[in-house]
Amino acid sequence: MSTQPGGAEPAERALDGLKPGETGVIASLHCEPAIARRLMELGFVPGTSVTVVRRAPMGDPIEFSVRGVHLSLRRSEANLIHVAAR
Repeated sequence: MSTQPGGAEPAERALDGLKPGETGVIASLHCEPAIARRLMELGFVPGTSVTVVRRAPMGDPIEFSVRGVHLSLRRSEANLIHVAAR
């Protein structure tokens, strides 16, 4: 993962790396087309703002708020979505 000059936060990171309450903007989907299509149908479209609502006690699944809808994804699925921190 690359960092910005001056030791700042990484410019882009996996969605499963955000903590509850953090928000990011979807930058890209790193998966095969069929999975990307399913995720985009759920609202995980590049340019869309997404907020982590909460994590299950063992960390999986993770609940997100996307376009006013609450959705849960497995950590492995959230790892396929990369976001730019807000």
